[in-house]
Amino acid sequence: MRKNVLLLGIFFFMIPAAQSADMLDWLDEKMTFEKPKAKVVLQEDHAGLLTLEPGETELYPSVSRNGRMFFVLSSKRGQSWISYRYAENGDPSNIITDDVRALDSIGWKDSDHVYFLSRRAGGLGLWEKAADGRGLLRRLKIVTGNYTQIILLPGGDMMAVRLTFSSSKKRASKRSSRDSFNNWAFAGHRAEIVRIGADGYEQVLAEGVNPALSPDGTRIAFSMPVGRSMHLFIMGVDGSDMVQLTDERSIDVQPAWSPDGNWIVFTSNRAMPDMRGKKKSNWDIWAIDRKGRNLARLTRDEARDGGASVGENGRVYFHSERKVGKEEFADHQVRSARRGFHIWTVQRPG
Repeated sequence: MRKNVLLLGIFFFMIPAAQSADMLDWLDEKMTFEKPKAKVVLQEDHAGLLTLEPGETELYPSVSRNGRMFFVLSSKRGQSWISYRYAENGDPSNIITDDVRALDSIGWKDSDHVYFLSRRAGGLGLWEKAADGRGLLRRLKIVTGNYTQIILLPGGDMMAVRLTFSSSKKRASKRSSRDSFNNWAFAGHRAEIVRIGADGYEQVLAEGVNPALSPDGTRIAFSMPVGRSMHLFIMGVDGSDMVQLTDERSIDVQPAWSPDGNWIVFTSNRAMPDMRGKKKSNWDIWAIDRKGRNLARLTRDEARDGGASVGENGRVYFHSERKVGKEEFADHQVRSARRGFHIWTVQRPG
């Protein structure tokens, strides 16, 4: 061994300096190439399991404005409904509605009332109901069109995602066959964010999906396709002053505001993007401030995390299909549960 090292040293001493440097670079590249690849291990994000009911799955938590309660899309044995739950421990309080049109159109009118689309009066309309399930239902307005992801504005106007058939060769998927995790892609349709006045007048504001109203009611965050990517944008509720918030070769969707309006949390595959739709992405919850700075990754797990909502208690509520451990089963006093999505929480930045 010592002889080989000596001969190598004599060899480098005898060749010109430039060639010697080239040879060292070559050896460095060779040695780097031959190093074994390290196994990628995701860091623990300290997320806590909030909901776990026998046979149920839960998606899309939405925290009330006072932070005490949240509603969630629950499913069991092919049936789905909107469940009203306590934010502190995730325990169910009551069923708000099992109306099929409400499942993709429900939102908070205030801390005690929700609104949603329904055909209960023979035609499509926007209805109001107490979240605790008591009292009367009241129709707020008649709605005409193919809408989803409704937002009721403070002045009574409405914002929504309008779906229209596109010329794409892709056929529209049946609602029952769609991936529940993906609420931003509508095969065979063009998705546009529109504002609908009290008189029914409709104004197209932008192409996009997943609109989220700011706490002061003046701006919305939403996701817009740009090539194969989807970026987050912010604009006024009248479509003015549009700014781009994220810019990466990734899918950034499902934005939600923090109660103070300073942060936006969202779902993204930017840590491991798969832009060809082969289901190789790693989906996590991220956060960014409203000025497009201080990007932070909040969850780190191989499972899909999405649909975040931020509470007054500084917690981020999200759904995830990550594995439930023995400790979680014991804490929730459940012997077994359906594999799939449940609600978890993690601390938000700041």
